[in-house]
Amino acid sequence: MAAAQGAGGGSGPAAPSGPPASAPGHGSGSTAVAVWEWQDEFGRWRPYRGNVCSYIEQVIQASQQKGRRSGSGLVSSIPLGHADPALAPYVIDIPSLTQFRQDTGTMRAVRRHVFPGDSAAGQGVVWEWQNDEGGWSPYEMNVCVFLEQARATNHQRVDLGPLGYNYEVDFVAQVQTNKSTRFRRSVQRRLDAPYPVTTSTTPLHTGVGCSCQQCWPNSGTGPITTRYRHSTNSPNSATAHQVPGRTASVSSSNVGFVPYNKPALTGARSTPRLNAQSTLVLAQTGNLSAALAASNGVSAQALPVKMSKSSRVSQALAATPTEPESVVKKYLEELKGAPADEDCMICMEKLSSPSGYSDSCPSSSIRPEAVGRLRSCQHSFHLLCVLAMYSNGNKDGSLQCPSCKTIYGEKTGTQPKGKMEISTFPQSLPGHKDCGTIRIVYHISRGIQGPEHPNPGMPYTARGFPRYCYLPDNEKGRKVLELLKVAWKRRLIFTVGTSNTTGESNTVVWNEIHHKTEMDSNLSGHGYPDPNYLDNVLAELAAQGVTEDCLGQ
Repeated sequence: MAAAQGAGGGSGPAAPSGPPASAPGHGSGSTAVAVWEWQDEFGRWRPYRGNVCSYIEQVIQASQQKGRRSGSGLVSSIPLGHADPALAPYVIDIPSLTQFRQDTGTMRAVRRHVFPGDSAAGQGVVWEWQNDEGGWSPYEMNVCVFLEQARATNHQRVDLGPLGYNYEVDFVAQVQTNKSTRFRRSVQRRLDAPYPVTTSTTPLHTGVGCSCQQCWPNSGTGPITTRYRHSTNSPNSATAHQVPGRTASVSSSNVGFVPYNKPALTGARSTPRLNAQSTLVLAQTGNLSAALAASNGVSAQALPVKMSKSSRVSQALAATPTEPESVVKKYLEELKGAPADEDCMICMEKLSSPSGYSDSCPSSSIRPEAVGRLRSCQHSFHLLCVLAMYSNGNKDGSLQCPSCKTIYGEKTGTQPKGKMEISTFPQSLPGHKDCGTIRIVYHISRGIQGPEHPNPGMPYTARGFPRYCYLPDNEKGRKVLELLKVAWKRRLIFTVGTSNTTGESNTVVWNEIHHKTEMDSNLSGHGYPDPNYLDNVLAELAAQGVTEDCLGQ
């Protein structure tokens, strides 16, 4: 989801402009099925699996029935981990139709489409193309419906041009061919759980960042008061628009932060919920390219990740039980009186009430009703909620404000040990004809997860390594390189998690800092030219606390 990776080599589908008038899936029928999809960083829509869509529909229907009885509103958020444990970090915020990843803060648009019950969606048929990691990525559902109808009518080949794709699909050879480059990749037809039958063919509100009462965006950076959460009479009701695709800017967001769904934090008194104030989508990394041809490198450098016993990371992993409380008290000043109308955006309880995590995260030195203010950005939270958030993370001695993303201390990640190699060669990248190229090669091998990873003691895989990445060898490119070295040493480039391309869990994946894995052919979004890339990656690095201030340290 949040780390969705498209096809490399210029062969991944581009976002279609829409189905042709004759495309199936939009006509009337005796029954209809609902399909929920999320939008990746390239503008493509990826369908959730049938069982996940069934769960989403069930929650909404139950909420609607309860609302009719009690007069309450529609459910605010739906945790997807209840339907699929692999989706535990993800929550759908219904009012704004966004998917929120709890451990990284990444947001993506979601949508709901209705198809006839006798279409591919109603039969549980999914068409997929093979990605560069050897896994299978689904086409968006209207393409699946189109392909299934063509197959059912005995077509041997179909042109996806009317749907906005520059591809042909050969059903006999089971391949997709790029009509411009003639690059071919395999396709397959897979049977899955049918999508849920629905009686409601009216789409949910689909506007992101509109000015309606349901989802007006708040442009401030602090917790919002209850009185303004669903009112158009807000003092801050200017419309904000979603930033599309890869050039999305990194910005603060007023999204209720929910600590990652590990067992220690499942007992909050009230179910954490998201509000609808943020509509920005944080652009994320692309996937790797195939092997690099031999180059005339003129310099080489290798930067291993060192995990000695005296390192800051290993010290954090061996933290005593009292350390989390000391970190919280280091960065927050306890308030004598709680603001009457403010909510804690971690547990979404009023700050004047006890923390929603008082039952699941007890502390001998922090009272459930204690409220603290971060010393720099001045945002306020229950101290116990901050303790829960910190205890459920990397516990590296740093804190990140869930409201404005200000980082306190030095943030480190959970990247496994490996090696970063750097070399240069004279060939220019498209869009940077006045300089040579910097090549970065990342080496990570499979291993055993440590206490900072999702499943300590279990093996993790490392697919697609070594991974090759490219920067222009100019002033800004070299600046990005130096900051990437810092991010590598802080273990921020990769992490261990679930691949949103292959669905494989316990594997090494990119971690929020986008890399260019192709030298040219930017049809896939992974190559050059891209005039915005260097500025975007600098913003992504800054969001991880890696800025120019780090270079002299």
